Amino acid sequence: MVRIQLRKRGIKDERILEAFLKVPRHEFVPMKYRSAAYTDNPIPIGYEQTVSQPYVVAHMIQEVNVQPDDIALDIGSGSGYSVAIMSLLCKWVYGIERIQPLADRAARTLTSLGYENVEIRCKDGFEGWPENAPFDVITLGAAPTEIPDALKRQMADGGRLIAPVGEFEQQLIILEKLGEDLQERTGTLVRFVPMKHGKFIPQENNS
Repeated sequence: MVRIQLRKRGIKDERILEAFLKVPRHEFVPMKYRSAAYTDNPIPIGYEQTVSQPYVVAHMIQEVNVQPDDIALDIGSGSGYSVAIMSLLCKWVYGIERIQPLADRAARTLTSLGYENVEIRCKDGFEGWPENAPFDVITLGAAPTEIPDALKRQMADGGRLIAPVGEFEQQLIILEKLGEDLQERTGTLVRFVPMKHGKFIPQENNS
């Protein structure tokens, strides 16, 4: 996975490549999909959500230049895979997942695998996590039609945010906060599940 899907496709940061070598992706996908865990594809995790393909996760992390002292916020954490990767690259990672069973499952998986510099909460991603702001890095694993103002306010000075923005076909948008200014650049086209408001606590488990 790392040699063919990441390194050959332009992921050059050795710290990122090493993190992908260390995190067992098969532990973050349902048992019936584990044989496909190291393919470069999104994998269903229940509730119409997926764990993103490895290349896209690596590319987004490389775009925001995660550093060892960074405090990161990951929105739409799903299975917790991206949180695990980022935990090896920065000081602390807060993860938001709006679907309660997925948040609970991600927290259990991360704990069972020994990741200690992480915290997962079931929250509305549009609101961010203001009590722990500001964040050096904010990554979105679901697509809003525009980047929420609340998340922009929670960026640290020098902070970076990356999000897939759009409805059916999205484009990566990268923001960098410099003082009171936000600098924006665009990245590649991607396809993510839509970002939705509010917590979702289902009556029955459909995972």
